[in-house]
Amino acid sequence: MPDLFSLKGKTILVSGATSGIGRQAAIDLSAAGAILVITGRDEVRLSKTLAELQGEGHIHFIADLLDFDKFTALAENMPILDGMVHAAGITNHLPAKFISATDISDVMRINYMAPVLLTAALLRKKKVAGKASIIFLSSITTKYPYYGGALYGSSKAAIEAYSRVLSIELAAKGIRSNCISPSFVHTPMVDDAGKMISNEVLEKFEKMMPLGFGEPSDVSHAILYLLSDASKWVTGSNMVLGGG
Repeated sequence: MPDLFSLKGKTILVSGATSGIGRQAAIDLSAAGAILVITGRDEVRLSKTLAELQGEGHIHFIADLLDFDKFTALAENMPILDGMVHAAGITNHLPAKFISATDISDVMRINYMAPVLLTAALLRKKKVAGKASIIFLSSITTKYPYYGGALYGSSKAAIEAYSRVLSIELAAKGIRSNCISPSFVHTPMVDDAGKMISNEVLEKFEKMMPLGFGEPSDVSHAILYLLSDASKWVTGSNMVLGGG
């Protein structure tokens, strides 16, 4: 029986590979046989991720995903991709009455515009192979809102809607598009959230989850599934990883 979860021979792009879920995904996907193309803004941290990848032939690009004007050039330098994992993202926890136009722009530019525009550039340059798999990182907060989460939840709801439309537009080529919506995961992003909404609130959230907070590997294993041939009939979906 073939190993449906093997990524051997597949070339996968992972954005936001300098830390958290993106970094763990790159490491785990390389262990499954994939050739990785990783991007991030921090050259030192991206190089550390590169050094931890198994196998050979991996590529890294220092890329600021807020520099939309360079997406065409970035796409031109990409190999043909069998999969994409859009893992870069930010949070900005603010009560609704304090939200400004600048806050909206900051969150939407990195959480929504960057993955949408990068995907568009790669599609225009014909860098996405037939039967490829595209994954967007959403969040359980689109279904379970919390105080101060309007901006973050809205940006993730937008990417979920985009992914569903993309799955329809690309279905004729066998290209799949799906989202993964984790709950709280032990990452630097969650650590930063604790500075804004308090560690006491985070501890309360963790006690509410039967299986507690997740680890980056819990999400990367779901990413592996959606990139593999084991999920070839899955598109337009949103996989919730909520710890119960």
